[in-house]
Amino acid sequence: MRVKDFMKSGHPPTLFSAFLYFDISFMVWVLIGVLGVYMAKDFGLTASQKGFMVAIPILGGSLVRIPLGLLVDHIGPKKTGILGQLMVIFPLLGIWLFGSHLNSILAFGLFLGIAGGSFAVALPLASRWYPLQHQGMALGIAGAGNSGTVLASLFAPRLAEYFGWRNVFGLAIIPVILTLLLFMVLAKESPAQPKPKKLVDYFSILKVADTFWFCFFYSITFGGFVGLASFLGIFFHDQYGLSKVMAGNFTALCVFAGSFFRPIGGYLADRFGGVRILTLLFGCIGSFMLGAGTLPPLALATVLIFLGMTCLGMGNGAVFQLVPLRFQKEIGVITGIVGAAGGAGGFFLPTFLGFFKDVAGSYGVGFTVFASASFSALVILQVVQSGWTFHNILSQVPGGFQPEVAFEKARK
Repeated sequence: MRVKDFMKSGHPPTLFSAFLYFDISFMVWVLIGVLGVYMAKDFGLTASQKGFMVAIPILGGSLVRIPLGLLVDHIGPKKTGILGQLMVIFPLLGIWLFGSHLNSILAFGLFLGIAGGSFAVALPLASRWYPLQHQGMALGIAGAGNSGTVLASLFAPRLAEYFGWRNVFGLAIIPVILTLLLFMVLAKESPAQPKPKKLVDYFSILKVADTFWFCFFYSITFGGFVGLASFLGIFFHDQYGLSKVMAGNFTALCVFAGSFFRPIGGYLADRFGGVRILTLLFGCIGSFMLGAGTLPPLALATVLIFLGMTCLGMGNGAVFQLVPLRFQKEIGVITGIVGAAGGAGGFFLPTFLGFFKDVAGSYGVGFTVFASASFSALVILQVVQSGWTFHNILSQVPGGFQPEVAFEKARK
């Protein structure tokens, strides 16, 4: 695949706006997790409470992705994206002005999940502009907007040191508004926008077994990525005694890998097949997380988590190389459903890490449980892929690309 051909095949300004919207949204989505060390000190939280607090915005993002996916298919991703960006200002204001108690943080944090719902908007916005042979790359670039977690990890602790952690939420409103303005100017609806269907027609995909397998696999890859991105600051601070800012630096390093390797995962899935790449990645994720679960010295733990996050990011790209091939006409709602499952995985991971820390006295148990889930995904993938049939794509498209051949390639 030549980059020149890729650039000509779609609409680069829309792809950039999808990336930017996703990037800034992810930045504000994980702010509670990144600043969790400061909040935990002020509120005197246990490990379980820390895990639950940082998981609440992820849960909110999981819940809102399906409604946003439906809106995408009904009114288009651009209008939905504008609405989502306007709504996310409310919880940022709420925490800034009224976040003096844990209950306030939990309530506004749930609404902050609207930012996490950007996934269900940005990916269809990009996907509908690009042909099937470039879906992995296009969605990988748009999905690399989860690099917003890097921005949050690097800058939020530093700003908190100078201005206080609550004021960071107020400052975050500035890039949200600037992004909204750029999004309104650059983003355009694709001419391939499908006509709205009846609500019952959208949810007919719940009768398709492939839907649930994609949900499970994405709950591992994306759930692992966003769950760790939200909790690593607390982990590095509590387990290894790093300062708040230094814990943010280590988190940013690990999150960087997961963010920027997502397009590579999509490209490799385009090149060699999604199932083949996911098989390799699930094995690597399980191995690296099992190693991290032994709680080795800081240097080795960082390397293992860095490599694990790299594989998680690539896995996100590989899963979403397959999804738009299987569900072309329902890309908005399927993105919402699969994305919701990913968010659910991200909710449970930090919750389990905190829970097992309190119950078993070690974060290592949580990492080991996650490693076991990844190995389980590898086994299940091998079992179910032999029965995958992508029957809804039968036609030849320009450029000599045959979807049915791509599906066979992805499956093998």
